[in-house]
Amino acid sequence: MSPRNALGSELKSAPTSIPRVLRLRDAPRYLGMDRNRFNAQVRPYVSEVRIGSQGIAFDRLELDAWWEHCKSRNERRPKAFVLEDDICQKPTECQGSAVKVASGTSKNAAKKRLADGSEKARAHLRDVRQKKR
Repeated sequence: MSPRNALGSELKSAPTSIPRVLRLRDAPRYLGMDRNRFNAQVRPYVSEVRIGSQGIAFDRLELDAWWEHCKSRNERRPKAFVLEDDICQKPTECQGSAVKVASGTSKNAAKKRLADGSEKARAHLRDVRQKKR
């Protein structure tokens, strides 16, 4: 059964719209957080609008802008795509492989190199090798 309005006619299912102005009780829920977190992390950075003698409201577009700023500062970026040719299939046979630990190379550095292959791990291996010479 579909809902009826006060006149008794059936209401068509229309997409619900979010109002431009959100009251203090609704703003934290809109951002998906509790009121204490909203008061500490969001409220100092957005404008408040007084409604009547006690009401406080926030502009939804300003809350959206705060969210976009927060997301851009904290989001995780996807890992870079690694071509299959760049990955050594048999690390013990690859030249300069960190898995094939030579004397003077720390095992932790070798594990780091194998785990993520990052530039930071390569730099760490170079530093370790230079210190041993």
